[in-house]
Amino acid sequence: MRIDILSAVPQLLDSFLNYSIIQRAKDKGVVEIYIYDIHDFGKGKYKQIDDYQYGGGAGMVMMVEPLDQLISQLKSERKYDEIIFMTPDAHVLTQSVANELSLTDNLMILAGHYKGVDQRLRDLHITREISIGDYVLSGGELPAAVLADAVIRLIPGAMSDETSALTDSFQNDLLAPPVYTRPPEFKGLKVPDVLLSGNHQKIAEWREQQAEKMTREIRPDLLDNPSLQNKG
Repeated sequence: MRIDILSAVPQLLDSFLNYSIIQRAKDKGVVEIYIYDIHDFGKGKYKQIDDYQYGGGAGMVMMVEPLDQLISQLKSERKYDEIIFMTPDAHVLTQSVANELSLTDNLMILAGHYKGVDQRLRDLHITREISIGDYVLSGGELPAAVLADAVIRLIPGAMSDETSALTDSFQNDLLAPPVYTRPPEFKGLKVPDVLLSGNHQKIAEWREQQAEKMTREIRPDLLDNPSLQNKG
């Protein structure tokens, strides 16, 4: 997979995308990540990429021309499965969306900044808009990194144990069950006996029960999924 990220502040992405699972995935050739500085396509001596908004109001707007030039250049070099704009005014990222995107070959992610981008850029190029929550950040770099991480960890070969991602919260519309490791007892708190039993069927049943219990207590909204309506 190849992921191209367009940013007004690319330095914010350096640390996040060069360590841990993402770096290992890059080292193994599972994913290629390229970061483009939008200022390289800015206008004039000062590489301007933002301007006042028509109609007045506070906040600057990312200009359509520099972004159109950059995106058009990249589109001329390859076909993108999705060109994604990270913005609060969009559908919230879910695990199912991450699963879907992990099956693609080429993604472009635009990290918004300032008050947003000129709507004409969205009309011309953006194929999908994603939010990471109902709140506003200073820029789209963190959301872009969140999306990249959520997608990359699902690609075969990215994680040393590929089954790990399949048992994460939300993969089956449930929260993940509690997990334990050594020691078997700590400050009077014991690991549930079933996890020490070696009975894999009973362990699986316990985990499913706990996942449903936690979901009902913490995120009952997830149980609106029709696939879960017939569960006890």
